[in-house]
Amino acid sequence: MAQPVGQQRYIDGIVAGTEDDPFRILGPHAAGQSRRPDMVVRTMQPRATAVHLLVAGADLAMARVHADGFFEATVPPSADPSPLHYRLRITTVDGTISEVDDPYAFGPVLGDFDLHLFAEGTHGHAWEKLGANGIRHCGVDGVHFAVWAPNAQRVSVVGDFNGWDGRVHPMRRLVPSGIWEIFVPGLQAGERYKFEVRTPAGELLLKADPYARCAELSPATASIVDAPDQYVWGDSDWMRHREALGGWHDRAMSVYEVHLGSWRCVPEDGGRTLTYRELAASLVPYVRDLGYTHIELLPVMEHPFTGSWGYQVTGFFAPTSRFGTADDFRFFVDECHRHGVGVLLDWVPGHFPKDAHGLARFDGTALYEHADPRKGEHQDWGTLIFNYGRNEVRTFLLSNALYWLEAFHIDGLRVDAVASMLYLDYSRSDGEWVPNEHGGREHLEAVEFLKQLNVLTHGRMPGTITVAEESTAWPGVSRPVHEGGLGFTYKWNMGWMHDILSYTGQNPVHRRWSHEKVTFSLLYAFSENFILPFSHDEVVHGKGSMISRMPGDPWQQHATLRALYGYMYGHPGKKLLFMGGEFGQWREWNHDTSLDWHLMDDPLHRGLHGWVRDLNRVYRSEAALHEVDFEDAGFAWINCDDRDQSVVSFLRRSRRGEVVVVVVNFTPVPRTGYRLGVPYAGWYRELLNSDAAAYGGTNLGNSGGVTAEPASADGYPYSVSVVVPPLGFILLKPVG
Repeated sequence: MAQPVGQQRYIDGIVAGTEDDPFRILGPHAAGQSRRPDMVVRTMQPRATAVHLLVAGADLAMARVHADGFFEATVPPSADPSPLHYRLRITTVDGTISEVDDPYAFGPVLGDFDLHLFAEGTHGHAWEKLGANGIRHCGVDGVHFAVWAPNAQRVSVVGDFNGWDGRVHPMRRLVPSGIWEIFVPGLQAGERYKFEVRTPAGELLLKADPYARCAELSPATASIVDAPDQYVWGDSDWMRHREALGGWHDRAMSVYEVHLGSWRCVPEDGGRTLTYRELAASLVPYVRDLGYTHIELLPVMEHPFTGSWGYQVTGFFAPTSRFGTADDFRFFVDECHRHGVGVLLDWVPGHFPKDAHGLARFDGTALYEHADPRKGEHQDWGTLIFNYGRNEVRTFLLSNALYWLEAFHIDGLRVDAVASMLYLDYSRSDGEWVPNEHGGREHLEAVEFLKQLNVLTHGRMPGTITVAEESTAWPGVSRPVHEGGLGFTYKWNMGWMHDILSYTGQNPVHRRWSHEKVTFSLLYAFSENFILPFSHDEVVHGKGSMISRMPGDPWQQHATLRALYGYMYGHPGKKLLFMGGEFGQWREWNHDTSLDWHLMDDPLHRGLHGWVRDLNRVYRSEAALHEVDFEDAGFAWINCDDRDQSVVSFLRRSRRGEVVVVVVNFTPVPRTGYRLGVPYAGWYRELLNSDAAAYGGTNLGNSGGVTAEPASADGYPYSVSVVVPPLGFILLKPVG
């Protein structure tokens, strides 16, 4: 059948995969200018041997007008003024016959308001509009696909359902948003798909969906149409309580940091990792028994390389399929909340990998990243930096943050590598970075993005928290945005962590010369809302494990680590410990193998485990240890100057004036008759002693407590004479 010249050009464009407006030729179109024109229906079916048009009870054989599978049929005019309703019966080369609705018979799905919010950078629920969403459109069930690729010549959705042929389902361009969309009727959850993107240079790229909520297990890289979220949550009490409390500032908060793939494996099943549901049955009660208030998970977003620990994300909206489905992950979070344990996720808005199927040069241009590598590439990590000044990129990231908080009931996000976001010259030499508009090194767009993130999440999801991993002296990281801060709830205290690990890593005889490493943190302890972290970063890259970094023989190593953890729990700030540190794993952490749980058979390791449990128990029960973490009213030195004996002592206070006394001896020499000033007379009960035999110690202590004498010391009106065990920590509380 001969075609008009203009139409033939469009048909040739469809067949060649170059046509950027497939809806002007495919589907139903009027043929002619009469009042009641014929209707011509066109379809591209490269695998078909025959296509029939089923319309108004008629069965019309469609003519093949191009050898590569372009078919069309003409429908005589009808007296019915309503739109043409029809289906296609397709016979493929393998003899399969199917009846389908034609995607090109359906109008647009996305409206102007959604497109406006997306382009403005304020669409908080972009995942409900972009990506792959099962919907009912014009009375027909199917999947709506939408993707942002403003510079593409043509975008198609490809998958098993169309033989991965980009000529079958080219998408509609929504001008001027840069979004492409198509509704494919009849598709259901479970379909694999990607976007075939024709770049401005004519190159064809196969890209995973940036908004995909499910992805194949690595090394496969296809996105998967996810089923609608129908999970029935059982954590309503937790969620109401979380919102009513509004935060954790005056509450105990101790975090157990976990890499799900290596916490515990199943040796009798080839050493496989546990699933989300198996982790719910084992990890959650374990954490609750240890007394932790929260679990923090290394990123669970889909990532291709296991060795990145999840920090090089390709599927920002997809829980990794390594451990199960999205609903399996919801079940895990639900079980945490049912057991009274909050869930924090590590979140990575600072960079993304260069994998060919990912975000990098998504439409053939620098779309999510900066074009200039001086601003758009992390040389150290081999990754790309998001372009925070682009509204559509902010929409992607901000809606992603809300997605995890809303769709998975996550209690907070720990934002990775904030320092790398704040500074244009981060890890760059002169000439390798571009100053901001004022000539400075501050990344102004990233600063505004972080402020927007914190205002958005705290406003939309009250009771959730954000935590900054930020290692510099940037002011006001955890101060409200309206006060000039970045708006994070908490900041990791990296300075404290580095100082105290440097100190305890020394031979005890040398510690007197580094006494300031123990005390310096109190000069700035209340400048931010700090979390004290012993994270995964401290047990990798040749640093060794927590216990292997302590000097001396095994007994001294265990004793030092117990004293260090005691000092951590006494020090102002919330607490975080990476898995394995609670029982003293000797090996450096390896993401490919399980923790060394057999060590729990050893009394020393079992004792350390019990010490961490008791620290959490007392920390949670004693308001003085957690209620006033971020004001100097909650802390007072007793003696910070005893460098010769390497002993520090201080008070912690609650808002009601309750106090506890913390004493730490960082040498292996027992301090008997050690006099401490105290504020009150009476009996001081020994709540904790790290040298107790139950923890692996020598049982040197104070027989349950001591009585204060009316003899002033250290500027206090009373004093006690105590035994401070070697490499030991004691916690005293006045009774009455």
